[in-house]
Amino acid sequence: MARAFLKIVAGSRAGLNVPLSTTEPLVIGRREGDLLLEDQLISGRHCQVIFRLGEYVLQDLGSTNGSLVDGRLVREALLRPGAEVALGSTRLVLFLADDPPEPPAAPAEVPAAGPGAAGPPKELEIAWLLNEEQVEVGGRRSPVDIVGQDLRVPPGMNAVLEVVAGADLGRIYRFTRGNMTIGRRAGEVPLSDTEVSRRHAVIELFGREMVFLRDTESTNGTWHNGRRVYVARLRIGDTVGVGKTVLRLSLGR
Repeated sequence: MARAFLKIVAGSRAGLNVPLSTTEPLVIGRREGDLLLEDQLISGRHCQVIFRLGEYVLQDLGSTNGSLVDGRLVREALLRPGAEVALGSTRLVLFLADDPPEPPAAPAEVPAAGPGAAGPPKELEIAWLLNEEQVEVGGRRSPVDIVGQDLRVPPGMNAVLEVVAGADLGRIYRFTRGNMTIGRRAGEVPLSDTEVSRRHAVIELFGREMVFLRDTESTNGTWHNGRRVYVARLRIGDTVGVGKTVLRLSLGR
């Protein structure tokens, strides 16, 4: 069973990780409960998170200002990994961490080219690779082998990472190259978050449907839609969690 916790990403206790149980409810409030929040917009006994039929569920306990899940006012709502809960001015995100974690693996969706192969996928247009990489892709090496080198952004693509939670809230980073490093005051996505490693993770853009996130042996781990990962395939609207920061991927033409 994956370990689950709520991370407070905004509010007076931002950065706190709150473990969730499969047997006992987590009651959240300003005066009563297991998690007390100093927020005047939160009721004394505001809501609770319970485990039911293999899923975590948020239940509002008749609060004055209500409970929101992913921006929607609810009385009861299923919490998926990455779901954002807003209570007053406090925001929490549900995370799941597999225990033990799976070992790193190269993305299976990117096949190697070789004799008799049909060639690289349609999305992997060789034209936008650097000249030296074109030779390797057409020969013995696979796209997975070249991700450490510079990649060009595919023509006509406009990829963006937006910080939606954390110290750098609102900052936007546009892909000017096909591989972007996320780090603490370093890389193409330099964050001020002290819980982010200097070289924390990398996002590799091979095509609109071929975007991959890789953790680069960070101290605190990398999260995809609320689940800890080593390698993950990203889609439009997916979130990436590093330290106390959450970023959202956007792709356009």
